[in-house]
Amino acid sequence: MKQEATRPEFTALPNLALDRLGALALATSDDFFAEKENLLKGHDAVWDPDRYTDRGKWMDGWESRRKRVPGHDWCIVRLGVAGVISGVDIDTAHFLGNHPGHASLDALAWHGPGPLRVERLDEVSDAWETLLDRVPLERGSHNDFHVTDTRRFTHVRLRIHPDGGVARLRVFGRGQLDASQLPAGSVVDTAGLDNGGVVLAANDYFFSSPNHLLIPGRASGMHDGWETRRRRANPPNADDSSFLEEHDWCVVALGAVTKVAQIAVETHHFKGNFADRCTVEGVHAPGLSAEGIASADWKTLVPVSPLSAHWRHLFAVEADAPITHVRLRIFPDGGVSRLRVYGWPQ
Repeated sequence: MKQEATRPEFTALPNLALDRLGALALATSDDFFAEKENLLKGHDAVWDPDRYTDRGKWMDGWESRRKRVPGHDWCIVRLGVAGVISGVDIDTAHFLGNHPGHASLDALAWHGPGPLRVERLDEVSDAWETLLDRVPLERGSHNDFHVTDTRRFTHVRLRIHPDGGVARLRVFGRGQLDASQLPAGSVVDTAGLDNGGVVLAANDYFFSSPNHLLIPGRASGMHDGWETRRRRANPPNADDSSFLEEHDWCVVALGAVTKVAQIAVETHHFKGNFADRCTVEGVHAPGLSAEGIASADWKTLVPVSPLSAHWRHLFAVEADAPITHVRLRIFPDGGVSRLRVYGWPQ
């Protein structure tokens, strides 16, 4: 069996171009064979060898017709979360004889007023910034490219040269809170992906990514939360103090330095496999690295507390000082759907 190549580190970051986060395929030059909206789906592209439409072979992606004049095709995407882009995946899964030979990527920072609409695209024609110059694409593959620009963007434009099909466009990065748009004294969930929260590290990614904890809105199912594998070595006894020695953990870098007022731990859809207990700690450590987690000066925000199945648990916090990171620990294992850290950005 062929072993899949190791993906770049940036692919562990949230996909800011996910329809689940509100991303929108705003406009395209051509999607004759397959609709532009497919680029933003959360699941991997699927292949159905027997499915056809009145326009040709059905494909799970965006596919333009064969170009017979000079030029190239393009698709503009409004990101679901505005932020700093670290890398992209121009995924050509199942596009084998019809993938584009090359692609390039531009980005735009739209400041309004109001959302950018199709009829206003001419107004921003000179405002696009190049993130990727024209690069070759491999067929039926993840095409991962690192991005070095550290500015905050709201839209991207994928250009394919000259035509063809792309299954998914994944834009990996970190949301960035625009504090200038907040009323004075606003309480914000600074752990949310939309406000710049991102998972720094976790001890278990087995069933799902811990970044699911930070997605806006209530989880849609168990697949939409963070679930760790079952512990089998020295099964803990809840009546024994050793119970607290067995646990899983996740560290979240907040989108802003925050004075915390309340924390929510949700277990929606986890009924026979929710975490039995949890605790939440915080630390003020700008630039904290994964290697420095164990030695950081963590302070308890939420003491060890019991959790219930399919429920939203709210904990009041009396924080003495602002923090930059939180650590959620669950005992001994199991599932949590969302983690919210409400407070005042400093």
